Amino acid sequence: MTAKLSHISLPLKLTFLIFSMVLNCMGIVILQLSEAKITYEKLGFLESFKDLPIAFISLFAVNFISKTGTKKALISALVIVGICSCLLPFVEDFWFYKVWFAIIGTCFAVGKICVFGIIRNNISDEKSLARMMNSVEATFMAGIFVVNMGFGWLISSRYSEFWKFGFLSIAVLCVVTIFLFSKLNISEAKKTEKESLISELSAFAKPATIAFLAVVFFIVYVEQGFNSWLPSFYKNHLNVNSFFALQATSFLALFSYAGRTVTANVIQRFSLSKYYVLCISLIMAVLLIILGIQYFDSVHSSIILFLFPVIGLFLSPLYPVINSKMIAQVNKEKINLFTSLIVIFSSLGSSVSSILMSVLFGKQLLNYYPLYILLAVSVLFTVSLIYFKLAGKKL
Repeated sequence: MTAKLSHISLPLKLTFLIFSMVLNCMGIVILQLSEAKITYEKLGFLESFKDLPIAFISLFAVNFISKTGTKKALISALVIVGICSCLLPFVEDFWFYKVWFAIIGTCFAVGKICVFGIIRNNISDEKSLARMMNSVEATFMAGIFVVNMGFGWLISSRYSEFWKFGFLSIAVLCVVTIFLFSKLNISEAKKTEKESLISELSAFAKPATIAFLAVVFFIVYVEQGFNSWLPSFYKNHLNVNSFFALQATSFLALFSYAGRTVTANVIQRFSLSKYYVLCISLIMAVLLIILGIQYFDSVHSSIILFLFPVIGLFLSPLYPVINSKMIAQVNKEKINLFTSLIVIFSSLGSSVSSILMSVLFGKQLLNYYPLYILLAVSVLFTVSLIYFKLAGKKL
């Protein structure tokens, strides 16, 4: 029996909310540990402990999911995240953060493959897929907003020393989501004759697919430059306090949530390709305005505080829109493997971005932060045009 989409939607959204909160607490951890005299070089590589396990485990996760089923695999991942969220407040050592993020990254790899698989197994046409993915991915941005608002309040209050106990609320959300999934009957993809991993991957070795994965890499590369490092940029370069730095990032997430929610509601009226290109063009326009303000006014202008979050409105639809275009063309039997490739290239984009960003911060080159982002967006724009040309999509 196939569960109705309306019933599936809520637990899927809660799943992405949970993973968003545990993954995007990285900005808060970087902010807090940097005050504890942990160097930016070490903090930059902390992101790799989250992202590299995601990349490494993804292909193996496909086999695990095919054996257990998406529902059981997803519930297992949520159980582990809940346990980890309960443990974090009681451990102080820096090494534990590395282990913690590695476990969270592994669970996210399993969770994301399951979520994308469930969506693909229940929706076939491209625009409906885009609508559902934008709706579910919008909660990922909501998670960034919630985690920054909640932890920002804790950090700025008289209970600041207990900020890590905020993770207990994430454990409660895990329990609720597991309960909702336990009540669902979810359709699974039909099992096919098992091929070797190399043979299965070779089916995706096409120029258009490779270009698509490059697009995914650079979208996440750009996103990571904002999500994890914007609080530190606001605090160290624009000289605002920790609370305001986190709230500015919360507004970035709020605009991102709005961008994905609006996209989910209007996407069926537009060409996906044209909508995607328009969003990138608007991102570049806002970044050029920021650079103009830095050049003609001041590199520390307070106007920049309010312009950066606006970028989220146009950046956030890119990932779900481009994914839905490609996923709609993939056979249901192959969707878990293909999603694992998306997860791998997403995690690599995140890790490489954070390492390079740590160099930028470590060498105190923060004046070039907007220019750095603009260059990354320009590369993304170029790679995207190559993908559309190879895929034979008319703009």
